[in-house]
Amino acid sequence: MQSLRLRRVSHIFVLCLTVCAVALPPTFLQARAQTPTTAPRPSPAPTTAPRPSPSQQDATRPPGTGQRAPVPIEARPVTQDPTAPPGTERPAPQAPPSTTGTTQSGAAPQPTSPASPTSPAPSATDPQGVQTTTPGTTPSATGEQLREPIFTNLQARPLPPLPDLTRLGVTGDNTLSLTLNEAIRRALESNNEIEFARDDVRYAETQLRAFEGVYDPVFQITPEISNRVTPIASTLGGSNESGTLTVTDLNLNPNVVKLFGRGGGQYNFFFNNTRETTGSTFAQLSPFYSSNLGVQFTQPLLRNRSIDRYRRDIRIQRKRLEQSDADFRRLTIDVIARVQRAYWDLVFALRDQENRIDNLNLTREQFRQTEARVAAGATAPLERAEVQTELANREADVLVAAQNVSIAENNLKQLMLRDPLAREWSATLTPTDVPTYDPKPINLTDALSEARTNRPELGRLRLQQDISNIDLQYLRNQTRPRIDIVSTVSTTGLAGTPVIPTGTITGGTTNPGDNTIGDNRTGQVPLIFGNPATSGNAFLLTQINQLRAAQGLAPADIPLITPQTRAVNETLVGGYGRTVRNLFGFNTRNVIVGVTIEIPFRNRTAEAQLAGARIVQNQLAASTRTQEQAIEVEVRNAAQSVETARRRVLTSRQARENAELQLAGERRLNEVGRSTTYFLFQRLNQLTNARNLELRAETDYNKALADLQRATSTTLRANNVIVEAPTGR
Repeated sequence: MQSLRLRRVSHIFVLCLTVCAVALPPTFLQARAQTPTTAPRPSPAPTTAPRPSPSQQDATRPPGTGQRAPVPIEARPVTQDPTAPPGTERPAPQAPPSTTGTTQSGAAPQPTSPASPTSPAPSATDPQGVQTTTPGTTPSATGEQLREPIFTNLQARPLPPLPDLTRLGVTGDNTLSLTLNEAIRRALESNNEIEFARDDVRYAETQLRAFEGVYDPVFQITPEISNRVTPIASTLGGSNESGTLTVTDLNLNPNVVKLFGRGGGQYNFFFNNTRETTGSTFAQLSPFYSSNLGVQFTQPLLRNRSIDRYRRDIRIQRKRLEQSDADFRRLTIDVIARVQRAYWDLVFALRDQENRIDNLNLTREQFRQTEARVAAGATAPLERAEVQTELANREADVLVAAQNVSIAENNLKQLMLRDPLAREWSATLTPTDVPTYDPKPINLTDALSEARTNRPELGRLRLQQDISNIDLQYLRNQTRPRIDIVSTVSTTGLAGTPVIPTGTITGGTTNPGDNTIGDNRTGQVPLIFGNPATSGNAFLLTQINQLRAAQGLAPADIPLITPQTRAVNETLVGGYGRTVRNLFGFNTRNVIVGVTIEIPFRNRTAEAQLAGARIVQNQLAASTRTQEQAIEVEVRNAAQSVETARRRVLTSRQARENAELQLAGERRLNEVGRSTTYFLFQRLNQLTNARNLELRAETDYNKALADLQRATSTTLRANNVIVEAPTGR
């Protein structure tokens, strides 16, 4: 606002000067440093004042203005001071108080009365009655003589220095030359938003591997030791005299479980091993080793056959991984477009600053010339005000341009730098690329086709449609009944140590003191043994021994014999190694085939979820159409912006060329005195604006191209950027 007011005041001042130049004679504007006196000067011979010709008109008068008759002093308006408030009149100039008139002979000065610079001087009349004027006077319409204005001696003011363009936080010795491709490369390497999106893709890859891990084989092993003492109610249970049965087991059961990626089945490969020691009287082997090797297979026939929960999660995660890749590409395209816009904004800001500085230098040169003319008395001192006003305005424009350079530079650094403490923040960026221009118009049909094919947003919606189809397939499958085939095939190996009954037979004793029967060292037992109350042979043997004792004879000698138990197959006699050999001999087998059937009477949960998935799919179709329309509008607007910018480049170039011609002509007029400083500054401002408009049109054209590339998703291809596809797709 202050600059606008100064311009208005300067315009009013120039108009006032123009009116005065038109109204006053040419001799009034020629400054002479002389002091008026009261003593009349000798008049020369009577002459008739010649009428000025058109060629003798005032050189400072604008072209087209003619010589007018002088206006009497009493009829002239009092010129107001441009800096004074409205309504304030400027007092008439007075002669310096110390100025006195002197005679040519050097006599002492005589007292004089104050006189106005415009007071008339005495005139002479020739004998024919023709009025003549003295030198330095101009005849008025009333016959009065007008004296020229008097200016005191003025010194030329020094040329003010250029404004300080040092920017805060930027050092001049740290300069970084930068092309557009280098700026894009730095942004792709260090931009924090791109790094965040890149980590999103990596995280999606880890999630996919986590879901696929369900199909990894799982090895399990369960070591176990068990000691059981079980009461037995019948002797047929193999209990001893205490009526209990003691069994000690040592189990080691490793197995491998794996799900199938296709078909929904799974298998369980097991290898069970047991070492058992038993006190049963009927056991033939103790301890013995038992090994069981086999595989169990489960295969769904209806539900979970084509798709199950694990396959659904994996398929959806793969689509989400592709979605994260599409988001990464979209963000990369957006960052590259922002880098391009910031780069061209910096180019415009620097070029605009150069134009403002050139304009300031032209104004400084005009200031120097004006000061020289004022010091020589060739122009009025008031002309300084206009030049100084324009000089101040142009200095302010240069400072604003320097601020715009800092803003554009910081915006570009924000996109390129990762660390806020990087040393590049204090560097001065110097773009080396210039705006390009292609007169070829844009093909809208090709642009729309590329957008429909390449836009990541449409690709993401297509992937979301695939996810919805996967949900529909899974939920539709869950409404079916469950029918699973379960089969098991296994083989068993067995071996152990045969049991020899030596001291475990219930009955009488033949070895006093240890309550054992027979010879424990040889494993032999007496021919007759047992409890006389329960065994007939033992009862008869007891009666015979009583009769012999009554006759003084020794008890009957019962021979020891080796008990003849049921023979044990020699392939079952041995340790764990024998068990393994028997296992892989495949002489034993265990084959089981079964069916698991599950039919829900009402499956409302699955049916409701299926209906909800269909609704979501309809919503997704509407969202896709909305996005397609938005992309259509965006591409059309971007193409129109490119076309408009292309035409603006042509028109702005013509405007700049014409402004240069107008400025050259105005300078020539000013040099010969047929133009004023005001009109010269107007031409300078028009040329500066025309140059800025041309540069703005060129940079806007390049930014519009970047926006069109972003709208059609051809930014990566146009800038030779290759994005690798994520793993696991």
